[in-house]
Parts: sequence; C-alpha cells; structure tokens
Amino acid sequence: MLEFLWNLGSFVVALGLLVTVHEYGHFWVARKCGIRVEKFSIGFGKTLWRKYDKQGTEYVVALIPLGGYVKMLDERVDEVAEQDKQFAFNNKSVYQRIAVVAAGPLANFIFAIVAFYLMFLIGSTTLKPIIGSIDHDSIAAQAQLAENSQIVAINDMDVENWQDVNMALAAQIGEAKITIATRALDSTYVSNKQLDTTNWHYEPSKTSAMHSLGIVPFTPKKKINISELTPDAAGELAGLQVGDEIISVNGINLVGNWQPFVDIIQQNPNKSVTIELARDGKKQEIELLVGTRQQNDGRNTGFIGVAGQQTYIEPWPDSHKQDVSFGPIAAIGKAVDSTWNLVELSFNMIGKLVTGLVSVENLSGPISIAQGAGTSAGIGLAPFLYFLALISVNLGIINLLPLPILDGGHLLYYVIELLTGKPVPEKFQEVGFKIGALILLSLMSIAIFNDFSRL
Repeated sequence: MLEFLWNLGSFVVALGLLVTVHEYGHFWVARKCGIRVEKFSIGFGKTLWRKYDKQGTEYVVALIPLGGYVKMLDERVDEVAEQDKQFAFNNKSVYQRIAVVAAGPLANFIFAIVAFYLMFLIGSTTLKPIIGSIDHDSIAAQAQLAENSQIVAINDMDVENWQDVNMALAAQIGEAKITIATRALDSTYVSNKQLDTTNWHYEPSKTSAMHSLGIVPFTPKKKINISELTPDAAGELAGLQVGDEIISVNGINLVGNWQPFVDIIQQNPNKSVTIELARDGKKQEIELLVGTRQQNDGRNTGFIGVAGQQTYIEPWPDSHKQDVSFGPIAAIGKAVDSTWNLVELSFNMIGKLVTGLVSVENLSGPISIAQGAGTSAGIGLAPFLYFLALISVNLGIINLLPLPILDGGHLLYYVIELLTGKPVPEKFQEVGFKIGALILLSLMSIAIFNDFSRL
C-alpha cells in the first residue's frame, strides 16, 4: 500500500509539473502575441483551487491530474465582442498561431535541458558498463564478446554507463548488425565485435536491451534468501523456510540472482524441481512440486509462494564506480547533448513502432509511468530528474505527432494555410479531429491494457 501511495504521489508531482510546463509554454507565447488567455487549468474535473490575475485570466487546479489546457479567446468557440476581436487567437497571423502551438512542446524540450543541467550540477555516482558474464548461446556469445571487459562504444557512439548502453542498444532495434567496442580492464586496447542481430527479439517491457543480447553486467558476489512464504503454497509444503539461501535450481547456479529463480519456477508448472539451499551454514537439497497460477492473459505459470531478498556479500569495487558531475558551463553542453539524444531515440522508436519493428505491446501507459516515477524518486534526486527529462521529451514529441487533436495536427493545418494562403476548411478539420481522437484513444487503450497485463 505504501509503495502504491509513493508511486501515485510521485506520478502526480511529475505529471503535474510537466503539464504545467507544457501549458505555460502556450500561455507565455499567447500573451506575448497579444492573445487574451481566459483560463489556465492544470487537471480536469472538479476545481480544487482557483485564482484570477489582473488581466482576468482564471488559474485552476482541478481534481483529475491527467492533463491540462489553456483556453484562449477565440471566435470559433465563443461569441466575441467587436472591441475584443483583436485579442482573439483566430485573428492572429498564421505565424503567431504557429508560435503559440509550437511553444508547448518547445517548453518540454527546454525543461528537459534544465532537468539534465541540474542533474549534472548535482552529480551522481554511476557504474561503468563492465561485462560480468555472457549468457551461453546468446547473440553476444556468438560474437565472442569478452567477459570482464568494459563497453566503451556502440556503433561509434561513446557510452559511459549502463544507462547509455541500454539507450544506444535500444536505438538499434531492427538493425541487422551492431558493433560493440570493448577494452579489457587492464588494457587500453579497444576490440570491436560485430553482433548479428537479424534474429534479435527484444521486448522492452520484459527485459533490458543488454540482457536480451546476453550481456550480464558485473555485480559483486551476492546471495538470495527467502524473505516470505505464502501459507500452504508449494514452497512451504516442501519445507522451505524464511532465511534459506537459494543456491541453485535443477543444477543451474543462480549466482545470487533472484530473477533466474523466478523464471525457472514460472516455466515449470506442475513439475518437480530440485532446489539446492543453505540453512544454518549447511547445504541441502529439497524437491518440490511446482504449483500453478493463472496470469491475466490466461496462461498458467509456475508458482510456489516464495518471496526473496537479494543482498551483496562484497562491496562494489571503487574501480567500477565513477562520479559524474560538471561545472556550471560544461553542464550546459552536456544537458543539450543528452536532450538531443533522447529526442533522436524517441523519434527513432516512433518510426520503428509505425513500421512494425517495435511491437505496440511495448507501449506504456500511466501505471508504468507511475511505477517509473516512484522508483526513480525513491533512488534519489538525480534519477528523478533524469526521469522527468525523459518523460518531458516524450510528452513534447507525442504532442508534435501530426494528429489533428494534438499540437502537431494544429501545426500541420497552419503550415497548409501558410502554403496555400487560406485556412483548411472547418469541415475537413472536424473530420481530422475525430480521426485523431480515435487514433489517440486507441493508442491509450493499448498502453493501459499493456500496463494491466504487466501487473
């Protein structure tokens, strides 16, 4: 329950902040263009708070924090007195209307730069992308990628941490080959290996790009212990106890990793498995019959009613960590570069979504965003700033899509007006708005369905 409330609170803070930034972009440019703004609302539904300024603009915070809007004086919406027509949005030049509409997404990009700037000023400790092991028979193994080496570049793009690695790899979805440059920890020699990714199956909602290629990051020695047992479930009935250290399953050494244990159990419903464990310093084996549990999609997966806790038994080597921070001037360039890289990656992924190289199953909705907000906020300020920058860039890009219900659709109409010298007919615009709303609603429905299927 506490985790849910934390995620919800972080989500409301993040979304409220980003929506405010987006709508303020529209608001600020509208005011500069001499347009009368009647209402500035953050959220929808019942009004929780309101205030009026000297120019008559009503500022509102509403109950449902899933968006916001700026209502401007417009003859197409309401009757406008003759003396006020000069302040109406529809009576401004096409260049001014384009500026007002484009200001929202632009504000999101500027916010991302500011968030990155603060993140780089504050500084953070990151892990060098050092490969701990390579999964057997994986794409990385076939390319003979070396264990105990540091990844320094992917397709000539320098990488400094695992976050960089995942972003660089995600950008290569659909490509037939990926070149990864590594160097041994005790050497300056760089080795380039080409990975054949023709048959690469990467599902972002289930795993990271590096793990899907068979790359396992280095971690210090760790162990997993049972922290909780479901009463009368298969685990308790077989004799497992809280505090038991799980070493292997069916002879497969888990090396202190919890996820492989979960995967093996889920893949073996109604089958017997042998679990090697340590209890009170002594090793023993327990055989148990895995139970079943039905998932949301109707599949039956293995279930034994065990929760685990993973702990490190060795500290992280200082040589594997790096402090990342920049001065006030250098942080500006780094923030701009980071924002641009996110913009490129986002457009790249949208293009691959349209062409089918990325499945719609990977779309995420508010639940996934809330979980991401809660997780990043729980880690610290720097990760939360990165999360805000990521979502802000995506919010800006989504609004630039040429769907008539979004900013990008309005911009498309105004560009057509600029080229033809006359506005797009209202009937045509209305049809476009309906189509745009249908497409957007469909995408949102898919994203929300995906969220629930991952719970």
